[in-house]
Amino acid sequence: MPAVIDASKCNGCELCDLYCPLDVIHMEGEVAVVRYPEECWHCGACRQECARGAVSFDFWQMVSV
Repeated sequence: MPAVIDASKCNGCELCDLYCPLDVIHMEGEVAVVRYPEECWHCGACRQECARGAVSFDFWQMVSV
């Protein structure tokens, strides 16, 4: 799963966009969005730079068996 950005926590500082090595995060107005989720390497650079905790990764996914 790619990075997930909580728009309610994002303050538009653009650090996640700046530090993403694959340029998958872009600003749409004042909020960061993951524009190319299939290209995300899950490196965590965006999450590490986000002081507001707006970036997370959902690695666990519940599935029916």
